[in-house]
Amino acid sequence: MKIALAQLNPTVGDFKGNTARILDHAKRAGEMGADLVVFPELAIPGYPPQDLLEDDNFLAHCQRSLDTIAQSTAQPGMPAILCGTALASAIRPGKRACNIAALCHGGKVQFVQQKMLLPFYDVFDEQRYFQPAESQSLVEFRGEILAITICEDAWNDKDFWSERLYANDPVERLLTCTLDGRKPTLLLNISASPYWEGKQQVRRSMIGAIAKRHGVPAAMSAQVGGNDSLLFDGASFVVNREGETVAVAKSFEEDLLLVDTALTHAQSIAPVVDDIVATWQGLAMGIRDYVRKCGFSKVLIALSGGIDSAVVAALAVDAVGKENVMGIGMPSEYSSSGSVEDALALAKNLGIHCEIIAIRDIFHAMDKGLKPLFAGTPFGLAEENMQARIRGTLLMSVSNKFGHLVLTTGNKSEMSVGYCTLYGDMVGALAVIGDVWKTRVYQLARYANREREVIPENTILKPPSAELRPDQKDTDSLPPYEVLDPILQAYVERYESAEEIMTSQGMDRDRVEQVLRLVERSEYKRQQAAPVLKVTAKSFGTGRRFPLAARTRQP
Repeated sequence: MKIALAQLNPTVGDFKGNTARILDHAKRAGEMGADLVVFPELAIPGYPPQDLLEDDNFLAHCQRSLDTIAQSTAQPGMPAILCGTALASAIRPGKRACNIAALCHGGKVQFVQQKMLLPFYDVFDEQRYFQPAESQSLVEFRGEILAITICEDAWNDKDFWSERLYANDPVERLLTCTLDGRKPTLLLNISASPYWEGKQQVRRSMIGAIAKRHGVPAAMSAQVGGNDSLLFDGASFVVNREGETVAVAKSFEEDLLLVDTALTHAQSIAPVVDDIVATWQGLAMGIRDYVRKCGFSKVLIALSGGIDSAVVAALAVDAVGKENVMGIGMPSEYSSSGSVEDALALAKNLGIHCEIIAIRDIFHAMDKGLKPLFAGTPFGLAEENMQARIRGTLLMSVSNKFGHLVLTTGNKSEMSVGYCTLYGDMVGALAVIGDVWKTRVYQLARYANREREVIPENTILKPPSAELRPDQKDTDSLPPYEVLDPILQAYVERYESAEEIMTSQGMDRDRVEQVLRLVERSEYKRQQAAPVLKVTAKSFGTGRRFPLAARTRQP
């Protein structure tokens, strides 16, 4: 049997558009000779639909779209279709929806498999919405006995994971049962698995281990594209009964991968994408899809001459094209001439339009207006943040006037310790590098310059500075980033204690405690930040939830 893995980039709630894309991919798969085309989890409504699942009308649209897709399989030349959707659940008491995989052929929905394991960790909320399957079964198609699973159902292998989250293992149950005396001959997993660094290898290894242990080939059809903060990398793949990867689809773009189930040796193997390359591709895709799916076409970026805004601008050009990117430099009296020159050089290298709006006069006008109230107080944080907020106001004014979407430029290190200004440099619709550590930003800058100088060398080499007061450097307030980032990674991403960090990194208590206090005190800022594109296993946003008024660490 020939199957096609159709990794789709759906828009949540766009039933007409998603259905059309499914039918187009299915038609193309049929022309390629596919007997069955396999689409990702929740391909019809798009993933993640979140509270839209509480709307009965939304679920009715899911059903109508599925009916349309099923009817199409009666047409000559159309292959069978396996796709994911949400449907209303009839179980009461229980949740109002179920997450299902529907096998359609001959003009009808011939088989439905309901998802059993519903993740409720990190960015996942599926137990909030879906009724879990009580049982699952095999299905015969074209002489093959199919074990159909949905994403998380395959992520609980006792021999792969040292710690499991569920008592049940749906894959184990399916692959050890029979249908009319026959064991499963093919494992299919439809997936909407958000990307994080290293995840491609985890998926291949996990499914490969299952296939090898049970002696059955397996295929995963994965969603691709950006939906809000989540990035889906695609890279759908097939492994043989020995657990060896024999075919892989493209990463970070739609693809249609045709494979014969009898394939035993490598057909089309794309290597696991390097983390820096994958991060760049993922962030560019995230910008592109966020802009497009939100109905915008052009973006606006504050160009400071620093490395963060430079990397975001380069990513934006990659994502939407230089003609759709506008930069604004907003120097103050504390901005160095070199920073202005670097911002202009970046704009020239990228070929983007750039305007310079000096904020000195605006700043002095605000300072004058506050002078009676601030009388007798020294220049300090209020005056520094005033400059950032002037810039934020100017950005949003230009955005309102011309309809450009503002991209924020703060990195994960700054967001962790609150080295950013609410209603200032934090304004915008999307935090592009909010899940990228500062030391990683430098690696992305080098990647941007892999073929020619895009980001000025001086931008990369000069000490980072907010330039909000004379001769300011980031190290005036923070440890060097090569010291800071490992502490933050341990605390923010791995939840290590101060003692564990001190022991593993050889840090003194005062420095570690200082950094951890900054993280705790800045939670209120992070909860008001723009959506962050997720590229690590633990990003700020829905996947990391902390209270504001709380003692988060105990003595």
